[in-house]
Amino acid sequence: MSTPASAFDLKSYLDAEWGAVEMARRELCARLLRDIPTAVAEPVEYALDAGGKRLRPILCVVAYRAVRERAERGADGPAGAEGGVGAAIYEIAMALEFIHTYSLIHDDLPCMDDDDLRRGLPTTHRVFGVPAATIAGAALIPLACRAVDEGGARLGLEPARRAELIQALCLAAGAAGMIGGQWLDLAAEGRTLDLVELQGVHQRKTGALLAVATRLGGMAAGADPRTLDALETYGAALGLAFQIADDILDLTGDTSRLGKVAGRDQELGKATYPSLLGVDGARYKARLEAERAVEALRDVGLDTPPLRALALYAVERDR
Repeated sequence: MSTPASAFDLKSYLDAEWGAVEMARRELCARLLRDIPTAVAEPVEYALDAGGKRLRPILCVVAYRAVRERAERGADGPAGAEGGVGAAIYEIAMALEFIHTYSLIHDDLPCMDDDDLRRGLPTTHRVFGVPAATIAGAALIPLACRAVDEGGARLGLEPARRAELIQALCLAAGAAGMIGGQWLDLAAEGRTLDLVELQGVHQRKTGALLAVATRLGGMAAGADPRTLDALETYGAALGLAFQIADDILDLTGDTSRLGKVAGRDQELGKATYPSLLGVDGARYKARLEAERAVEALRDVGLDTPPLRALALYAVERDR
């Protein structure tokens, strides 16, 4: 618990977790896509197979593990059934990646940001066409709910608890969360926003799904309400730091490194943190949010080395 984030080997940790997430993705796709028409399954698999950081599912698993470890030290009551833990929590976690991938497919469409490149590959609608990409994105939403339900059952969660997890995921992904943030982002193109307005956009568009990632992990582990609130605060602050870093990278990075077209924010006339605060000011703001994330966990005894290191990673990554 006292290990500084700088001494924690985050790269090795992320590599191992990424591999576990990918195994869950392959198994889930093999099971969930077999009854779906090929015309829908192929673009879904293409979008999911494009890689990515898998940060959201990893955060879910890390939060779950942190709560369970604290329970084993006696800080909580029983954390729930352990049957089938391994793959089961990763199935719940992959639901977040399903939702995230759906949002990327739709975000890239001509009616939205009209992007040609995502994760270093042609965007889904460039390969399969706009109708197929649109339907594939929509198909990922019920697939995410199935992943939570089936993974939760394997984890030993009662139906009512699984329903609570699905409700939390859908609320974060819906009009009050990610979808609402995407609309606000589109409506803001070409307009000047102040810092409060910009933060409101990104708390929904990016922050909502990251906040629910850690909350879902805590819920699956049987955390108490105070701990769940702390995990959600951590995820929301990390999400804001992550978005600020994205804005900086879009301005300062290059397409080959980012895996997507650099400079699109300026091209689309989007308000960004560097445009309001300058690059140095935006970096400072991102670091403050990362510190706020860790402080929320410290209050409930969950500031584990992986969670601290992930908060730092959100602001120091280069892609």
